[in-house]
Amino acid sequence: MAESIFVAGATGVIGSVLVKLLLQAGYRVYGSTRREEQAQRLRSLGVSPVVVDVFDAQALEAQLLRIKPDCVVHQLTDLPRGLDPTQMAEAIARNARLRDQGTANLMAAARASGCERVVAQSIAWAYAEGPMPYAEEAALDLQAQGLRAISVGGVAALEHRVLNTPSVEGTVLRYGQLYGPGTGTDQPSGTSPLHVEAAAWAALLALRLHANGVFNIAEDNPQVSTEKARRMLGWTPDLRA
Repeated sequence: MAESIFVAGATGVIGSVLVKLLLQAGYRVYGSTRREEQAQRLRSLGVSPVVVDVFDAQALEAQLLRIKPDCVVHQLTDLPRGLDPTQMAEAIARNARLRDQGTANLMAAARASGCERVVAQSIAWAYAEGPMPYAEEAALDLQAQGLRAISVGGVAALEHRVLNTPSVEGTVLRYGQLYGPGTGTDQPSGTSPLHVEAAAWAALLALRLHANGVFNIAEDNPQVSTEKARRMLGWTPDLRA
């Protein structure tokens, strides 16, 4: 019987690519969305839609108890298309809350359902200043100020919950700055760019290989090292859906 995967954020930028890869790989895929109008789009792809808000802990747990997924993939974000700078201040606060409280609810629901594996999205630009390129063991910038403090705080909360929930094996993928279909930009940008399809591939490889721990996922750059992902996942930045 095919493994069942619950993708939280299945209609998001990475989730939309990932569900197709998972289906092609033979997984049975359940995808979450907050909006009923998105359910038909998921259904048309072959995904079983789950309309639920991650902040509704009771409803989320009920859905995962029903599905009993073999793995949960956390691709939830709450950011404006193209990272519109006029909206980012409010979005950063919402996204940090999602990474903290939303992840807490998701991990609790996963554990209650008997799910033993979670793969989650994080970011590769939350490191504290230090020698580069940053490897996964480098410290996060927990002394940051202003909006960066809010963002890094959310990242730290997400990663702690994913990696330290009892009876659940956790994988954290620290993604670089996304570009490609659905991201709002077709060109690499930022200090550690990453094509959205290569990001989805990293999640699929982590699932296939049962790889736990933290992985930097980005194109070659002087800021972060992706040696671990290449070595342990067989991931390369040129992978495409």
